[in-house]
Amino acid sequence: MGMSTTNFATRRRTRVVLALLALLILAMIWELVQLQRLHALNAQIAAPGTAALPADAPPELRFAQAHALAAAGQREPALNQYRALQGDTPLGQAARYNSANLLLHQALEIRAGPQPGQAIPLIELAKETYRDLLRQDPGRWDARYNLERAQRLLPDPEEVEDTAPDAKRDAERAATTMRGYSPGLP
Repeated sequence: MGMSTTNFATRRRTRVVLALLALLILAMIWELVQLQRLHALNAQIAAPGTAALPADAPPELRFAQAHALAAAGQREPALNQYRALQGDTPLGQAARYNSANLLLHQALEIRAGPQPGQAIPLIELAKETYRDLLRQDPGRWDARYNLERAQRLLPDPEEVEDTAPDAKRDAERAATTMRGYSPGLP
């Protein structure tokens, strides 16, 4: 009777160990699949524009590709990818900031060209994007700095004064600028 109980306990331990080993092997297979997926995503990040993004591509991949496209000088595709990511998430905020930077760089290049007036809408759009970012996060100093830089390029128009001009000052000016009238100076 003692022998069968020991065999039973040994078999039971063996089954538990085999079950744990099977779970460990399954976990390793799962990790290998995830690792292969990450390597494929890293390869797509390293080679921007060479392959279309899958429909279920994570936003981080889209952001990385947009950044790589911008670095390669392909601003329009980069802006399109950044626009698709703009939201209230931290990644969306970063996409907004990067798109505003792209617009400002493009405006600087256009300003240096033969038609500098075409840069005005780009600067205004960049300023508005920086302001949106600062409304959501007033402590964002990089956006504040770039907004100030854009303001130096294209200051906002001064607000029109709603008050009436000083009548006394205008009266003195009218007398001195009127033709044919001598105020009686010596």
